[in-house]
Amino acid sequence: MSDQFNIADDGVEQISLKSYTEKAYLDYSMYVILDRALPNIADGLKPVQRRIVYAMSELGLKAAAKYKKSARTVGDVIGKFHPHGDSSVYEAMVLMAQDFSYRYPLVDGQGNWGSSDDPKSFAAMRYTESKLSPFSELLLSELGQGTVDWQPNFDGTLDEPQVMPSRVPTVLLNGTTGIAVGMATDIPPHNMREVVNACIHILENPKATLEDLSAYIPGPDYPTEAEIITPLADIQNLYQTGKGSIRMRALWQKEGTDVVVTALPHQVSGSKVLEQIAQQIHAKKLPMVADLRDESDHENPTRLVIIPRSNRVDIEPMMNHLFASTDLERTYRVNLNMIGIDGRPEVKSLDKILKEWLQFRTETTKRRLQYRLQKVEERLMRLAALMIVYLNVDEVIRIIREEEKPKQVLMERFDLVEMQAEYILETKLRQLARLEEMKIREEEEALEKEKEDLEKVIDSPRRLKTLVKKELMEAAEQYGDDRRSPIVSRDDAKAFSEEELMTTEPVTVVLSAKGWIRSAKGHDMDPASLNYKSGDGFHLAARGKSNQSAVVLDSGGKAYTVAAHSLPSARGQGEPLTGRINSPSGASFEGLMMGSADDLYLLASDAGYGFVVKVSDLQTKNKAGKAALTVPKGGQVIQPARVGGSSVEDAFVVAVSNEGRMLLFPLTDLPIMGRGKGNKIIGIPTSRLQAREEYMVSVNIIREKDTLRVFAGKRHVNMKFKELDHYIGERGRRGHKLPRGFQKVDSVEVVSPEAKD
Repeated sequence: MSDQFNIADDGVEQISLKSYTEKAYLDYSMYVILDRALPNIADGLKPVQRRIVYAMSELGLKAAAKYKKSARTVGDVIGKFHPHGDSSVYEAMVLMAQDFSYRYPLVDGQGNWGSSDDPKSFAAMRYTESKLSPFSELLLSELGQGTVDWQPNFDGTLDEPQVMPSRVPTVLLNGTTGIAVGMATDIPPHNMREVVNACIHILENPKATLEDLSAYIPGPDYPTEAEIITPLADIQNLYQTGKGSIRMRALWQKEGTDVVVTALPHQVSGSKVLEQIAQQIHAKKLPMVADLRDESDHENPTRLVIIPRSNRVDIEPMMNHLFASTDLERTYRVNLNMIGIDGRPEVKSLDKILKEWLQFRTETTKRRLQYRLQKVEERLMRLAALMIVYLNVDEVIRIIREEEKPKQVLMERFDLVEMQAEYILETKLRQLARLEEMKIREEEEALEKEKEDLEKVIDSPRRLKTLVKKELMEAAEQYGDDRRSPIVSRDDAKAFSEEELMTTEPVTVVLSAKGWIRSAKGHDMDPASLNYKSGDGFHLAARGKSNQSAVVLDSGGKAYTVAAHSLPSARGQGEPLTGRINSPSGASFEGLMMGSADDLYLLASDAGYGFVVKVSDLQTKNKAGKAALTVPKGGQVIQPARVGGSSVEDAFVVAVSNEGRMLLFPLTDLPIMGRGKGNKIIGIPTSRLQAREEYMVSVNIIREKDTLRVFAGKRHVNMKFKELDHYIGERGRRGHKLPRGFQKVDSVEVVSPEAKD
């Protein structure tokens, strides 16, 4: 205490800055949490919302009343209950009137209250008129019946309710969002019938679990017909922990070749969605869309038309791309944080919310019955006093006329309490008419019966529970409706990659001997006929599509990836490949491959080892490349052979050494690997390999329809597949000698009758 407070000589209290700031910040944070940002579990309202509803009821703006200027309501709210700015109060009021923001609006507005396309476009409060909606009766109908506690307003001149005696769990029905200090809340709206059915199930089965409740409340229900696509297991986990997220996806349908969006996710602007799509079209990221139209009107609040470029466009992938890249699909954070009936903020599970609210509702109902019982008992006492007057009218008149203190005398003479004596003194003579006795006795009889019924319900928890259940069912019957947001299972949306968005033209990627790379349109061009720099010439070529990547293999066995569409045109001389990748100094480029992700290539070194690999296993975003082929000591990389075809079962490996030895064996004998040295293809003695006396000069894939062409010096020979039986053997053998004159092989190629890909 002495560290924090000091009393100076002049009597001024001194507080350390640390203590003062801590206390001030904590006081402020608690004020924001409890009195501004978080809803109360009892009525689901924040203080400003509660004060708006109460002020409107005090102004007589019930559902059956005439509309009044909104400025009148806002003035009453800020003048009597909520000492804040009028704009914040009016914006809260507007939100409560928007049927696209609130699942069950509390305010009935007349005039411009904004639109789903632009919720902030509402008119000023001096132009709009408002009154309470019929649904607000569920909050107000029991207010003056002793159901809730009251508190003084900000200046102590009026009283306001601490909470509203809500007849349904409004905290879940309309949901709310709010940011406090150190915490926030995001409660999604729900369907009244579903929530009431869950409450009834809890009343009938107090030990009901969250799994039981999921049969009644499958998920939130937003004020839009858009789909909820969050998996049910995730929703279940959300309700269990009180935290999670909900994903919504727009509804669409085909009308001829056009796509029409008929419902958007909660609080998504149609004009913003069209703007997002238009930006992608302008940036050429959506080549399959030709045009957009907004055909929304009063009859069709949401009607966005997307016109594909042709009837050949695959609509499903296009919409999946739009879901992934625009607000046609949106994720909403959920945080079931609220002030409990104990006055403390807490993130609660769904079952805890409903059980706690039912506890509040049961207590509220009991307080209402007790209040009514008290009123009935008071009326019975007044009727008893009235009967005394009726039976002893002369004596009562005499006492009133002659006694100085008639109240005291009446109390002693007829054994009355003070309230009864006062009532007798205030009784009008007209109530002493001849037929009055019959009315008094009839009223007494009815009130005695009501008193008996009230006492039975108050004293019986079972009857009280039945009454709560009955009133919940009546509220759901009167104000409930069908679910608006269907819960469906959908695959995750995926945006198009840069390659998928490109046109798929056939291209040939050409690499020169000195490492200059370029891309030519088509597959029928001759790479050797292109123009090369002085001292340079054709080295490697690979055919593929413009939306694919080219994989380059260097002399060290490393693979590098370059996008074909980004390469310079073959009209020029290209650009150095080393400007795009970080290859080791002195490395040369020995392989060039193209194809789809699942296409296969045979990688091999001239040491006679190799394996089959998928193109996807060779691709990398790393400019430094990735290890692919392990080259044995003394070996060099051979240009990879494309497997091609739809099957590897009918393919054979043909390997030829420089000494003219050739071996054929099934491709299935080689493994499919991601990287490594591979298995032995053709047997070459290590000593001869290291001395570079013998090595594998070529490895290719051949099928029954293909022809093998072997080159040795200026000579070449064509051999059909059926002529190669002599060379078929087991993988790893040395093979058989080629005919005389082909003992020194330069190269081997496979000629296929099929069209080039």
